[in-house]
Amino acid sequence: MMAIQHAVLALLAGGPSYGYELKGEFENSVGPQWGPLNIGHLYQILDRLSRDALVVAHREEQPTKPDRVVYEITDAGRVELDRWLGEPSPRSGGFRDDFFLKVTAAARSGAAQTVRTVLGSQRGHLLRELRNLDGLRRTAGDPVVGLLLAAACRHVEADLAFIDDAESVLLADGGSVLSTMAAARPVKPSEEGAGPTRIAG
Repeated sequence: MMAIQHAVLALLAGGPSYGYELKGEFENSVGPQWGPLNIGHLYQILDRLSRDALVVAHREEQPTKPDRVVYEITDAGRVELDRWLGEPSPRSGGFRDDFFLKVTAAARSGAAQTVRTVLGSQRGHLLRELRNLDGLRRTAGDPVVGLLLAAACRHVEADLAFIDDAESVLLADGGSVLSTMAAARPVKPSEEGAGPTRIAG
């Protein structure tokens, strides 16, 4: 089950609610760094939770508007929510990161300029992201949203520290580490000038 489904269960633990109300509560709860929650995706989540008997839905009449569907957490939903809250949360993607692969490819190329380009481009992106997050954090009125934005800033700062580490390791001594790595690559037959072996016959 995706974490956002549990977040919806947590909102419903506070009382019954309907789609657009849940959307607003979610966005207010997690803050601007998450981005808007797509209402179509939210209804898919609610349908899934209903199928799994973690929530129940009932139609509520409105005097001047169309009926709306109100959702309520079940006892099974509360058990699932408690289970989720009580377990640790590993990184959703592990350490499989697109940028790590770029650093690997740049380093294996043996070209110092390629490494500088990759690291410099990412540093610029992260610094812009950090300024944006820090501005949002300073104006956050909700203490929990402020905490979430501070945590996002720390993640970006950790990524910036990794870039510093990569520079100090890969570009030390004018790129001699890269030269050593390139020299240590196994030589392929085509690089030795060897063509396909012909069988005399």
